[in-house]
Amino acid sequence: MSDNTQVEPSTELNHPEPNPELSTEIGPNWFASVMGTGIIANAAVGLPLVGKDLSSIGFVIWLLAALMLLAMLLIKIIQTILKPHIIKRQFNDPVMAQFFGAPPMAMLTVAGGTILFGPEIMASETSITIAWTLWFIGTLGGIATAVIITFRLFTHYKIRSDAAFGGWLMPVVPPMVSAAIGAMLIPHAPTIAMQQTMLYACYAMFGVSLMSALIIITMIWSRLVHSGTSGGARVPTLWIILGPLGQSITAAGTLGAVAVLVVDEPIATSMNTMAILYGVPIWGFAFFWSILASLLTLSALRRKMPFALTWWAFTFPVGTCVTGTSQLAIHTGLPAFEWAAIMLFTGLICAWIIAAIGTIKGLKGGHIMKNPTTSSHIVSKKGQL
Repeated sequence: MSDNTQVEPSTELNHPEPNPELSTEIGPNWFASVMGTGIIANAAVGLPLVGKDLSSIGFVIWLLAALMLLAMLLIKIIQTILKPHIIKRQFNDPVMAQFFGAPPMAMLTVAGGTILFGPEIMASETSITIAWTLWFIGTLGGIATAVIITFRLFTHYKIRSDAAFGGWLMPVVPPMVSAAIGAMLIPHAPTIAMQQTMLYACYAMFGVSLMSALIIITMIWSRLVHSGTSGGARVPTLWIILGPLGQSITAAGTLGAVAVLVVDEPIATSMNTMAILYGVPIWGFAFFWSILASLLTLSALRRKMPFALTWWAFTFPVGTCVTGTSQLAIHTGLPAFEWAAIMLFTGLICAWIIAAIGTIKGLKGGHIMKNPTTSSHIVSKKGQL
């Protein structure tokens, strides 16, 4: 979800290069398309009122996401073997490096779909084994990304004081996705001790992601207040903020529901109650932020915001709000949340279609696979939109 607009090369902050050298390659940001596709399948089957009617559609979309994941992993592995300098440059780029959180989240999203839809084409034991494998790899990769990229952000990457953007959330959100998907796997752990251990581990990952996200969201808010938006195709990354918000509501709901099965009272009821006491206030802020992000996006569109992979930020974060709202509908039983989930899902489908069409056009034109070979900084200023 990186783009090439409104940037200055890090080596020449005062003299930006007008025509940077471009390289045709696949970056980790491409895995955002897998996340955005897979979340549709996971959200569809859990929708209130109509979820059962969408199971067949969800199955097809899960297959598509799984195939996309396999294809991108293969391409990225081959690219890394044949041209290792590309992944090294991406890892050293302060913007592109943030999106190394996307591959783990893509695997975790497909893992969730495998639990839900896998038994339709394979033995239940096989689907659970595949889901466990994807979850472990995605979780370990996500934790490693959160630690390594954050450490390098603290010690290595040279950035401006106004550089905070939605992409900074990408490395720290994977543990939250692990918590939400892990809740689905807890009943399949062989012993009650392992189920309880995994439950508390998921809550711990919930905390890692939530606290990190709150800090970064505060920094983004501060940057917007003091410096404004970076403008252009980078504006959609503001929607990434909905990701940790919606996913945390989802995780609180799924973990609360499974806690009733694996821990004793009164802890079980307390955990389940957290789904409402935590989820509703966060849902309110997510709704508030979606209005602000919509206004900023509309302003950018009026100034002919170009298409970039950043547009996939309209999909997965909104999808987490769908699953989070569905969890609130289950826990509260309120029709308001039921219909809100359906309306959000409709918006998710529209966003996916727009992002998919733009990506296909970009692939045909070839420009969407071209990235600058020099590190870049985000430049923010007010009055751009």
